Amino acid sequence: MAKMPKTLQTIVIEHVQPELDGGRYPVKRIVGEMLEVTADIFKEGHDTIAAKLQYKIFDEKTWQETPMHHVDNDQWAGSFPLTANTRYAFTVGAYVKTYETWKIELEKKHGVLPDMTSELLEGHAQLTEALSLSKGSDRTTLTTWLSKWNQAHDQESRIAIALNPQLGILMDQHEHRAAWTLYKQELEVIVDRDRACYGAWYEIFPRSEGTTEGKGGTFRDCETRLPVIRDMGFDVLYLAPIHPIGETNRKGRNNSLQATPGDPGSPWAIGSQHGGHDAIEPALGTLQEFESFQQAVRNHGMEIALDFAINATPDHPYVTQHPTWFKQRPDGTIKYAENPPKKYEDIYAFDFYSKDWQEIWQEMKRVLLFWIEHGVKIFRVDNPHTKPVIFWEWLISEIQQEHPDVLFLAEAFTKPKMMQVLAKSGFTQSYTYFTWRNSKQEMTEYLTELTQSEMKEYFRPNFFPTTPDILPPILQQAGRPAFKFRFFLAATLSTTYGIYNSYELCENEAIPGTEEYQNSEKYEIHHWDWNRPGNIRDYITRINQIRRDNLALQAFTNLKFYESDNEHILFYGKMTPDQMNILLFAVNMDPYHPQEAQLTIPLEEFGIPMTAPYHLHELIQDYQHDVVGPEYIIRLDPQKEPAALFNIHW
Repeated sequence: MAKMPKTLQTIVIEHVQPELDGGRYPVKRIVGEMLEVTADIFKEGHDTIAAKLQYKIFDEKTWQETPMHHVDNDQWAGSFPLTANTRYAFTVGAYVKTYETWKIELEKKHGVLPDMTSELLEGHAQLTEALSLSKGSDRTTLTTWLSKWNQAHDQESRIAIALNPQLGILMDQHEHRAAWTLYKQELEVIVDRDRACYGAWYEIFPRSEGTTEGKGGTFRDCETRLPVIRDMGFDVLYLAPIHPIGETNRKGRNNSLQATPGDPGSPWAIGSQHGGHDAIEPALGTLQEFESFQQAVRNHGMEIALDFAINATPDHPYVTQHPTWFKQRPDGTIKYAENPPKKYEDIYAFDFYSKDWQEIWQEMKRVLLFWIEHGVKIFRVDNPHTKPVIFWEWLISEIQQEHPDVLFLAEAFTKPKMMQVLAKSGFTQSYTYFTWRNSKQEMTEYLTELTQSEMKEYFRPNFFPTTPDILPPILQQAGRPAFKFRFFLAATLSTTYGIYNSYELCENEAIPGTEEYQNSEKYEIHHWDWNRPGNIRDYITRINQIRRDNLALQAFTNLKFYESDNEHILFYGKMTPDQMNILLFAVNMDPYHPQEAQLTIPLEEFGIPMTAPYHLHELIQDYQHDVVGPEYIIRLDPQKEPAALFNIHW
């Protein structure tokens, strides 16, 4: 049974967009963008209504507002600028424009009813009320209008005053907002810095950056590689965990349960006599040397992303200081972590449902703040889907209230809905299923979902073709051609992508029957030959330069798929809103055979007449020619160039 309302709000406001789960979660945008808001707004009867979009920085008390305009079919739209890296609240309000409604009725009756005395008294009362609500020069002007009205000697003169457009403008600004109605929900938008949606990541194991065989690398060794990584065009240098590695149950090579002397163990097995999550593995260097390294990274135009893994070895200080933070067996021993079918005998899992859960939350916040105070602004979070979502929602919000420029990448290769809710809960970016999407249909369907569904409001994908944990079968089997076209897809479909070091070397030796690297860097120190034959470093450099030179590649939801008559050739495009930068991409997704296709170029969408010549400039191999008509034949040989990237203009 419906209850009698406490206030009479008769205007209907519904279908406000963007809105996630009834306002439960915020949407995401970037500093400098406009937030476009729409809503269905209507009322019974024939009253004229007005709508306002209200907004404020989240913790401010005063709301700002901007008018919304009617679109059609009772839909209204408005926008406001997102000028700060922070969180904003916004909502929609509407009211009856009593003076405008009255004027419309007056105009209809004028010339029909001989005596308009009663109608004019209504207008006079509204003008008097607006005068009482006005201030300053507007009050003076309204006083003049009221005086003219009072001094008018006949009905026609008063009607002419009432219908004057200048008086109407003042009345719009100062009249009482009759039937004022606010949307039921205050909504929220997280406004991030640019790196949240655009960047190229490069992942390294710092201990593998040494140059002396048998000896691990240090932060100083890492500095020597910075010019090469920078010159390839990367923006973010992502470091595998740099914390002390435990000795107990240390893993040996290829995940062996028995480590041999000199085996360094897994960096994700955090904690030793040298400290825990706020300490550095002594073999890498000191905290001061890390800070020096971080400054060198900045000097090369990049920034560091640090791995944040909530794991602890049996040797971690937490285990003796806070044993109740971990999952206990009935016999009192601590249970090691599992992620079936994987087992991690070298680490313990935190118990987020222990009686001391609040202490765990606060400690993880302290750890993040420690590294933020030492200059880290990006965190790649390991396995967030194994911790409560509500924890991440609290933690990310707490951090970003004080440090809104801090970004979080969710490494959650898990079920779709969990990946989505982690993004909704505050993660800035997310790993994706791109790694396993191999066919033209799979890629089209997945990217359409990411760019056109509600996911575009909150889920920012970071495309990694490989990770230290994942070497997909297509790369194992097809080698260099697959490495090239998978890189091309990652770098051009998404605005943010990353590669794990050795990708440029086309490293594809796997443990048979698995997606695990043979002789994985997770368990041993490598010394890579970065110039070994067959590498694709120049190719990566070229694509990254194209990304930087073309604004169309710095947006994500502008992606569109176009017609190709070959099931192996994916054809898509991106362009800027002003159409000053239009790009077309064709990719042979068959790494074994040359493929030919007829592409249908959407000339009408680009505003190009069917009979007009237009210019195609291929940016990878740098050839160009003029074309007439929508049909274009292309042949792509994976052994040479598996993809083509055209800049089109006319």
